[in-house]
Amino acid sequence: MPLYLSGHFNSYIDACFDAMSGFATTGLTLVQNLDHLSYAHNFWRHLIMFIGGQGIIIVALAFFVKGLSGAFKMYIGEARDEKILPNVIHTARFIWMVSIVYLILGTIALGVTGILNGMKPFNAFFHGACIFMAAFDTGGFAPQSQNILYYHNFSFEVITIIIMIFGAINFKLHYHVWMGKRKEIFKNIETRTLFVTLGLTFFITAIGLRQLNSYPSVMIMFRKGFYQLISGHTGTGFQTIYPAQFNTDWNDLSLVGVICAMALGGAVCSTTGAIKMLRIGIIFKALKEDVKRIMLPERAIMVEKFHHIKEIFIEDKQARSACLITLAYLVLYALGTLVGMWFGYPFLKALFESTSAAANVGLSCGITNIAMPQALKITYIFQMWAGRLEFMSVFTLAGFIVAVIKGK
Repeated sequence: MPLYLSGHFNSYIDACFDAMSGFATTGLTLVQNLDHLSYAHNFWRHLIMFIGGQGIIIVALAFFVKGLSGAFKMYIGEARDEKILPNVIHTARFIWMVSIVYLILGTIALGVTGILNGMKPFNAFFHGACIFMAAFDTGGFAPQSQNILYYHNFSFEVITIIIMIFGAINFKLHYHVWMGKRKEIFKNIETRTLFVTLGLTFFITAIGLRQLNSYPSVMIMFRKGFYQLISGHTGTGFQTIYPAQFNTDWNDLSLVGVICAMALGGAVCSTTGAIKMLRIGIIFKALKEDVKRIMLPERAIMVEKFHHIKEIFIEDKQARSACLITLAYLVLYALGTLVGMWFGYPFLKALFESTSAAANVGLSCGITNIAMPQALKITYIFQMWAGRLEFMSVFTLAGFIVAVIKGK
């Protein structure tokens, strides 16, 4: 409602679209004349993204819930299936403590950079706070319509990359690093998988961009190519190019690289969306185990394990769960793509925008705008919601509705 009352939205649906995009930490927007949006409404957009990134239920667990009855189920409903500390409420409070400490440090770093770049102190720190909230919660909203391109500053871009990576890392890993166990970063299956997939997707993207010679120098490739890729992989959605440039400066191969990065996402128990690195790592470990089982004698005992804070042996249940969620995401990506193609958008562009919405990323190749069909807006709203909850709550709700109907 506050967004709709700002007068910067063409319809109530458009305001709902931005509200869902904020709470789901997506970053796609239908706001009109963003550059003249009031400070209050602009801050509200970023605040709901910050709250959404930590999880509304996490807010309740951290500050309001007294007992533990049902707390863990609520925690799972926010797509956070790992407890950092034995007590769920203490876990939620730790998440908020980390977030607020990073918020202060990140705002100072971005604010000082803005001042050195010629911005007035108030604007510099206002933009710093907004950009941090969007970067750490891997959202993608920005105070200006040009997004990160508005700042035209290499240092600003590097700082946001660091914050985006922090936001895409498992809060459990943050905890162990805070406790002095820094080697965990290099041993963890999620960070290892992230390094591999980031390298592979950038390789694909770079080949595509080199074919067009869109970004001839290493520096331009980093600022215009790698930046969009890591923004997509971390689920943030910041852009240092205009949406239309995805259609002019990027070929199909480079777009495929970014689409794959968006579809994969970051770590579980982080602010990012999409399939997530733990599931990808488990699936490949399970495939490796199956290949070994085929090659070895029948009587050979097969044991495959991975390191995720501790050594964990692969179980069929884990692999099935990872495959189920991965399949659900692929279906969700396909759903938005088909709806987009129904309204006449090319396949790859429709897939790009659909993946961005369902994976809670926020990168746009230009489809998301106030003139797009209402049905497509509603489709993206549903995708952002379902993708944010990672389907378990969606499945539960669907089962409840079916049970109610059968009961009648």
